[in-house]
Amino acid sequence: MRKRIFWLVAFLGIIPFSMFGQYMPTDDNLQARKEFEGFRFGIFLHWGIYSEYGQGEWYLNNGKLKQEEYQKAASCFYPIRFHAKEWVRAFKDSGAKYITLTSRHHDGFSMWRTKESPYNIVDATPFQRDVLGELADACEEEGIRFHLYYSLLDWMREDYPLGSTGHDTGRNLQPNYDSYFQFMKNQLRELLCDYKNVEGLWFDGYWDHSHDAKPFDWRMTELYNYIHSLKPRCLIGNNHHIATIEGEDFQMFERDLPGENTAGFSPNQTVSQLPLEMCQTMNGNWGYHVGDLNYKSSRELITLLVRAASKGSNLLLNIGPQPNGEIPAAALDRLKDIGVWMRQHGESIYGTTRGEEYPWGVTTRKGDVTYLHILKDTDAITLTLDKKPIFVSVPFQYDNRRHTLKIQNIQQFDIIRVELK
Repeated sequence: MRKRIFWLVAFLGIIPFSMFGQYMPTDDNLQARKEFEGFRFGIFLHWGIYSEYGQGEWYLNNGKLKQEEYQKAASCFYPIRFHAKEWVRAFKDSGAKYITLTSRHHDGFSMWRTKESPYNIVDATPFQRDVLGELADACEEEGIRFHLYYSLLDWMREDYPLGSTGHDTGRNLQPNYDSYFQFMKNQLRELLCDYKNVEGLWFDGYWDHSHDAKPFDWRMTELYNYIHSLKPRCLIGNNHHIATIEGEDFQMFERDLPGENTAGFSPNQTVSQLPLEMCQTMNGNWGYHVGDLNYKSSRELITLLVRAASKGSNLLLNIGPQPNGEIPAAALDRLKDIGVWMRQHGESIYGTTRGEEYPWGVTTRKGDVTYLHILKDTDAITLTLDKKPIFVSVPFQYDNRRHTLKIQNIQQFDIIRVELK
């Protein structure tokens, strides 16, 4: 009997905790997380038939359109100027290390040839090309990581249990979450198995049931387990605006730096120990909006990238491509400016860890090297160090007794490299 107990204990000791319900990421997944943390800069792409209307990705809901009218946009979606290789080269030249494409947004339209619905870019449009597949191939050729956004909610399907949005589309609602959940699993299996270089999934829409009288069971852990069973390396994140859920591999923040809540989406969202990512628009919309030319300046976007890195976070910078398949010229101009800056100063961003925030700017760190990013006008800065500097890229004064570094004659947007002993 004692021998049996001994071997039972030994057997249980080598079983991953995940077999008992607790997620234990694989070594490959942990390596993917580490690589993802080092990227620091990615491109978000909100593109679908909603670009035809030029009113942003929420137009079906906000315009209170009927589904049969909205769907007509698919019959004339022909992005003749879409060239995946040109897109990806522009992203790579900007310094971005990965892209996240909307594979299916809340309007339910799939940007690949899914077997689960004819409402997709190959079967429902005259374009008849798998843009998701073309972008996946271009990313693989250029060495850019390929991630996908996937909506948990659907304003078109009748089996989706109605939440707080999509009330006016004229559906004959027959809510059945078992059916809808299986539909999502089938689509996700296609995405992970048919497109081998999908490295991450970015979920959105969880908040659609956040105001239900009875808490809605999305069965997220079950879905995450299924995804990791197909591809353990795949990184999972969810834009749910709450604390992380077991099975997630990174945490994102919408329009906000981690720990802040300027956008009002996440008043109670704590910052986890997982890799972090913030997403932000170049202008005011995620999807293409014909009237929105209020683009942030290149300097504003670079400042945001720097501040994100200082928070230990990636920046996922959004672009809403035009219905003809072109990246807006204003977005391309800013990508070029960011690329020039990154080629010169990328070492202060890529692979860095969390730094500190000061009245004059922020720091990023890489081992014993600290980068001082001067983001505001100031005549001089004083910095307390825990080690004596052995190299500073500009003239400086060091007080051995107070362990303080003083630098004068600096300008806004300067970057100072400090190497510690």
